Amino acid sequence: MAIGDIIVGVDIGTTKVATVVGEVNNFGQIEIISNTSNKCRGLKKGKIINEEEVILSLTQTIKDAEDETNLKINSAYVTIPGKYATIVQNSITKEVKDKFSGISVKDVQNAMMQVKDIEIPDGETLIDIVPDKITLENGTIVADPVGNLSGSFTINAQVILAKKEYVRQLTGIFRKAGLEIDGIVPITLAERNLILDSNEMHDNIMLLDIGAENTDIGVFEGSSFVYTNSIPLGGNNITSDIAVVLNIAEEEADKLKRQYGLALKSFIDNDNDIILNTCKDNNKNKIIKSSELIEIIEARIEEIFSIVNKDITNQGIKAKINNVILTGQGIININKSDVAGKIILNIPVKISTGRLVSTIRPVYRTSYALVRYIAARPFVKSVSSSIDTKTDENIFKNIINRIKEFFYS
Repeated sequence: MAIGDIIVGVDIGTTKVATVVGEVNNFGQIEIISNTSNKCRGLKKGKIINEEEVILSLTQTIKDAEDETNLKINSAYVTIPGKYATIVQNSITKEVKDKFSGISVKDVQNAMMQVKDIEIPDGETLIDIVPDKITLENGTIVADPVGNLSGSFTINAQVILAKKEYVRQLTGIFRKAGLEIDGIVPITLAERNLILDSNEMHDNIMLLDIGAENTDIGVFEGSSFVYTNSIPLGGNNITSDIAVVLNIAEEEADKLKRQYGLALKSFIDNDNDIILNTCKDNNKNKIIKSSELIEIIEARIEEIFSIVNKDITNQGIKAKINNVILTGQGIININKSDVAGKIILNIPVKISTGRLVSTIRPVYRTSYALVRYIAARPFVKSVSSSIDTKTDENIFKNIINRIKEFFYS
């Protein structure tokens, strides 16, 4: 990245589209110059069910960002749910063009172009390459090989593929909103640098982002991204369960979930009476015990963790996971959810304590994490989104027809 680069990150969630615009400052850090969001009902359980709704929400959040920054935004990066992504591990050994001059940036970029040369299954397309471990010919592992005197080096990388149909759908939505896509990044890969603390970055970690209607799974073995998926359950399912079982309005169910949010009935201190104000049966002022409410919450949280447990067990990766980190608006306000997770997964579970997490409003965390991830990409020529100064002349210019060369050209 270069000083002054402007990166636009978009997260299309179940309930909203959120956009963060960040600029690389003189210290090489990301400075947020805009964050905007707009409600969206175009997704259901991680699937785009109403493209027009998504287009309208995306258009509005970008317009709001343009008004805040006085910029014309022509392109942006976007996240993708884990269930649409596949990770392929690959490595190559690259001979250095001139070993007496040291490894050059061009040598590394050429290696990155070669490491992506894998057989891509029908129905999938390449969206990202994540350089992982770089080893010199003498066996030394380095983060940045440039300048090292070595006749060759081996690069291990994760090649990220995505469902071609979903990418095609996203591309169409962005273009109808007047935007090109700079790059597409799995949610948990983008979030890793924001959600995990420094110790967790080197551990074998499962990151669980429990949102409104989707739970994204990301498994990392140290710096290696080894698995991602998503399941169609989240915090909204808990709200719906409360509303259906207690026969009350969704609004009251959501309020009760927030007020009495507890994941395990065994942790109740005082089994209070709760008066239901919107009960639809004959008894409009029905009274229940708080334990009845917590029982409903507990059942759904148990189901979410059980499905995750089954998934990572079937994938054969559970034994490698040392710790689980929880994040997401669907779970973080429910007390003892980490304890419930530990009981079901039989792995230590904690709520994210990443240094920056508390400084970013939850609605913008994924978008901001995406911008940070893009800014930190090594060995790329440019990461900047396509931006114009918002003058009368530029407002009416044709949108630049480019999708950024995302794969280290």
